[in-house]
Amino acid sequence: MKPNTAQKHYLRIQASRGWSAINLQELWQYRDLLWMLAERDVRLRYKQTALGILWVILQPLVASIIFAIVFGVFAKMPSDDMPYLLFVFSGLLAWNFFSGALQRAGNSLIADAKLISKVYFPRLLIPTASVVAVSIDFAVSLVVTFFLMIIYGVMPTLRLMALPLFLLLDVIVAVGVSLWLSAFNVRYRDFMYAMPFLIQVWMYATPIVYAGSIVPSQWRFLFSLNPLVGIVEGFRWSLLGRSTLTLEMTLFTILFPLAALIGGIFVFRRVERSFADVL
Repeated sequence: MKPNTAQKHYLRIQASRGWSAINLQELWQYRDLLWMLAERDVRLRYKQTALGILWVILQPLVASIIFAIVFGVFAKMPSDDMPYLLFVFSGLLAWNFFSGALQRAGNSLIADAKLISKVYFPRLLIPTASVVAVSIDFAVSLVVTFFLMIIYGVMPTLRLMALPLFLLLDVIVAVGVSLWLSAFNVRYRDFMYAMPFLIQVWMYATPIVYAGSIVPSQWRFLFSLNPLVGIVEGFRWSLLGRSTLTLEMTLFTILFPLAALIGGIFVFRRVERSFADVL
């Protein structure tokens, strides 16, 4: 008998060194896992709930009604000649996507600690899947927005075609900031406690319950540095046909999400080699 001379091939998986970019080919190979993780997040969120997906409608709608009564009726906050309830709901449409993605993606690595320590796959998929799962909530809220527009007699215009662009910017900034927070949250659990405070402060720095026109001119540039300002105003411009959106605000709204995403990817890739050990 001839000896078996077939060569054995071994696959060695080891952590990258230094700063490394994202492996797009590897992410594409694991694309099915991305959808599986997103579907799991949606199922777990509404599992054993009596109302299920109706919570997606009730939460922003009730919040909008409360804001409309407190800030619109009592405080007399301006809404740039738009129905205040519709004004607030359109702002919450953009904000809730961002804040929901931050809350779920920021803690996603800790929640999936056992999965990370046992199986190899691109860790980048975990926070990204949490952001994808929030898109289900956004789609339902968008339908509610159109119903409110019909009730108030606000007809969409050709500006509605720009809505996917502002939604894409919302997704990019949500993924970018989530990568920063989720990576740092693994090593420093302080971020888990600071995240609700950060989201609350960020919300009041965004023109959701108030119009951007009330911001004094000398503070307008500093106000525009918040990328969610341009995204919220862009949503209102696309849906309602009017807002305080400016060219300067739009440019920064484009640049900041891209910078946050690129920086978040490199930072995430830098620290992910220690995820399994720290978790």
